[in-house]
Amino acid sequence: MKENSRRMFLKTSSLSLGVLSTCSFSALAVPAAEDEPNLQLEEITINLWAEGSKNNGTDPGKRPNLVIYKPKGSAAGKRAAMVVCPGGGYGMLASDHEGIQFARLFASKGMVAAVLTYRVAPNKFPAPYADAVRAMRIVRSRAAEFGIDPSRIGLMGFSAGGHLASTVATQPELYKDPEDDLAATVSARPDRVVLGYPVITFGEFTHAGSVKNLLGDHPTQEQRQQFSGELHVGPQTPPAFIFHTADDGAVPVQNAFLFAEACVKHKVPVALHVYPRGKHGVGAALDNPELSGWTEVLLRWLADWQRV
Repeated sequence: MKENSRRMFLKTSSLSLGVLSTCSFSALAVPAAEDEPNLQLEEITINLWAEGSKNNGTDPGKRPNLVIYKPKGSAAGKRAAMVVCPGGGYGMLASDHEGIQFARLFASKGMVAAVLTYRVAPNKFPAPYADAVRAMRIVRSRAAEFGIDPSRIGLMGFSAGGHLASTVATQPELYKDPEDDLAATVSARPDRVVLGYPVITFGEFTHAGSVKNLLGDHPTQEQRQQFSGELHVGPQTPPAFIFHTADDGAVPVQNAFLFAEACVKHKVPVALHVYPRGKHGVGAALDNPELSGWTEVLLRWLADWQRV
């Protein structure tokens, strides 16, 4: 596809996919995990960095950490795990509807789940990235302790959290923090990546706020290319699930197209689900009948990772 034709496709295809939609399921939405009365979880908070680390920041309430949600009771074999990165434009974290709700949902299906609190503005790169790869390494290095299969650890992200997740999935060795004592021995690459209305590109269709909060006011062209995830998809990129809406007014749906197109080019398994309408930041969209079924579609994609 010539570049001019490709650009025209990216500009116009949101309309066609919005009408045709890749999702035609009529199933009811998966209920919120909080509504399941028999759900019993063990919650474990793990700080990412040692006491006194410069990576902890100055606000104890925003110290980078993982909150792990582990189903109580034994399981036949090791469980799969999912680390969830809430969105917020790299300026804040939507840790409830883009974090805790999904961790509890995954845990209700027999997975171990974790919500990541990572550093945001005024912290710039490499702070959020260092936190995310550290989180993946901690979960993988302590897999036996939590009953996790170390070869089935996924990474999920929404909006800017999707940018973070896609960056780790495509460039797991981009930066190694000097304080990360696991960096030399434990892989941060997820085994699957789930992207909800993600920021992918720092090019034409980007979300300007995410670029500014991560890289500052005047990022170079080289930096923009480095953090455009579609340019770094390769054969080692894990299978991807992407959810977006065609009329997203904050993060253009072309971000999803770019990542999916790159996956297809490199023969990476990808499931792209675009819905006609829906505002940015919907999370599970349980109050929106047009979108609420997307979590069931996701769980079908993760069916072989569940233990109920």
